[in-house]
Amino acid sequence: MAADGDPAAGTGPDVEAHALLRASSSDDDEDPEQCAFEPAEKIVVSIAADPDADEEDLFSATGRAPPFSWRKLWLFTGPGFLMSIAFLDPGNLEGDLQAGATAGDTLLWLLLWATAMGLLVQLLAARLGVATGKNLAELCRDEYPDWVRRALWLMAEVSMVSADIQEVIGSAIAIKILSRGFLPIWAGVVITALDCFIFLSIENYGVRKLEALFAVLIAIMAWSFAWMFIETKPSGKDLIVGLLVPKLSSRTLRQAVGIVGCVITPHNVFLHSALVQSRKVDQNKEYQVREALRYYSIESTMALVVPFMINLFVTTVFAKGFYGTEEACTIGLENAGQYLQEKFGGDYFPILSIWGVGLLAAGTSSTITGTYAGQFIMDGFLNWRLKKWMRAMITRSFAIVPTIVVALYFNASESALDVLNEWLNVLQSVQIPFSLIPLITLVSKEQVMGVFKIGLTTQIVTWTVASLPILINGYLLLDFFSSEIRGAVSGSFLCVAVVAYAAFLLYLILRCTDLPNHVFTPVNNKDASFK
Repeated sequence: MAADGDPAAGTGPDVEAHALLRASSSDDDEDPEQCAFEPAEKIVVSIAADPDADEEDLFSATGRAPPFSWRKLWLFTGPGFLMSIAFLDPGNLEGDLQAGATAGDTLLWLLLWATAMGLLVQLLAARLGVATGKNLAELCRDEYPDWVRRALWLMAEVSMVSADIQEVIGSAIAIKILSRGFLPIWAGVVITALDCFIFLSIENYGVRKLEALFAVLIAIMAWSFAWMFIETKPSGKDLIVGLLVPKLSSRTLRQAVGIVGCVITPHNVFLHSALVQSRKVDQNKEYQVREALRYYSIESTMALVVPFMINLFVTTVFAKGFYGTEEACTIGLENAGQYLQEKFGGDYFPILSIWGVGLLAAGTSSTITGTYAGQFIMDGFLNWRLKKWMRAMITRSFAIVPTIVVALYFNASESALDVLNEWLNVLQSVQIPFSLIPLITLVSKEQVMGVFKIGLTTQIVTWTVASLPILINGYLLLDFFSSEIRGAVSGSFLCVAVVAYAAFLLYLILRCTDLPNHVFTPVNNKDASFK
């Protein structure tokens, strides 16, 4: 019950079975153009607890998963924590600090439910990847016409690049903080661009080593923000009330929209559906799929507890320090550390450095996962079989080149960052339906999922959950464009764009569902009765 190359694997019949599995992986029948991980890269998890027993035949006959094993849970642990990085990127941290400074602890309940909503979406992505052996991008390539596939690929790339720009800028700000202003924003961007080489060097040693790197980065974030939380001593009563009692006012509506909008990152859905394929699971054996889904569900849930706690720490720290103050409406990533230092800093509490370390860990980890997601998106939609270093360089360049341009401009104008973040948030909001709708429609199709398709009740719940961020972000977009767009020409252009956008969404919903059949079949039967 060990992974490839695990030095603690030991000896015995179980290890011999692993060796046979690894040897046979080179002869795997999987189509190399249809997998996120090559067979030799996948981690092998043994099935039978007793090699002399006929447990595997029993599981094959009944389709039920083997008994729970803590050791197997450990071997399946990893993809969920890489996925959870998207809940901790600098954009999320900025949303947290602004929500805390502006609304205090009153939106903590929304943070809790938004995280649960994000968990449901990620569980669907994991279910899709495990049950089909393909990631969401590959399935979109198979299910949709060529023009739709290319449109979805373009949307995914735009989403990834817009998120990556925010993450790189966040890392650059952290580097500026830790260097005491010696390194400007543009220099931090260049340094951050080099992290793809770190990613490539570690990935060559196996996926478990990469997962270990992210575990360290998450631990650094947890340590940094937990220290801040403990030292600032927020009110425990206000925290509990904020978590349990829903409150929402017109004054805090924008911050509430920001919290929900940050939960679902489109490229993260593609990423998670690919990461779960790093473990060797035979999709033709129902019990193996059920076992993998069980462990991935547990692992993903545990993985999102940590980001929720970190987001809670950041929100409550800024609520304690700045709620109701004049500075509340002016705090952002760039000046947050300085405000913290002035409010809570001292000779024995270097809160500015702690903030910089946590922000750097968040930015670095999220940029690396962005590079990783870009590889799966490009391979899945376009079926480009390029070497890893080439894929990483291409996907990295998509974000780094425009980010350097933005950083050079921002270096001379600090107000540019706020404008940049607004437009990047709008771009990501526009892209959310183009990952959610294909995900839900595909995971609901029996032709795609087989016995692992979600049931009607789950479909209703997931469509309801998906409609919330879509509607909320629709409100955000209308509010943004109504304040930015002026004149008849620009207004007419916006109306045309909105109609085209809505028509494309409707097409995506109807293309992979049975709704047209339910609507038109009764009409056809009625017409036939008159003949």
